Amino acid sequence: MRAPSCRRGDGLRTWRLKAAVHYTVGCLCEEVASDREIRFSKQTIAAISELTFRQCENFARDLEMFARHAKRSTINMEDVKLLARRSNSLLKYITEKSEELAQFNSEQRAKKRKKLEEENQEPVEPAEAAAAEQDNPSL
Repeated sequence: MRAPSCRRGDGLRTWRLKAAVHYTVGCLCEEVASDREIRFSKQTIAAISELTFRQCENFARDLEMFARHAKRSTINMEDVKLLARRSNSLLKYITEKSEELAQFNSEQRAKKRKKLEEENQEPVEPAEAAAAEQDNPSL
């Protein structure tokens, strides 16, 4: 059962998304067809597109439920890993990418922290020091 749409334009957004999925599936089918020397009928491409779209809807609902079960309003990487648990290769890929992203973010934070520390430790220019002394003679 589908939840009622409460925003204007949701139908148009859904239609555009379905069209994008259909286009992408068509391109992938063309690639496979040229590699394997087979053909896909328009009905087959449409069926694969519809199945893909419905599966994505199911994934979205599952992700939402995983986050809700954990009493969170935001879907996180652990929810995605839980969703992918039935496919060992997909889970492995997602876990590797998650670790790469965490490492990259950690490095970026360290660089930012180091830059801020360097900016805070810059020596005061002599003109600035003299002006500061005039403003506050107790220095």
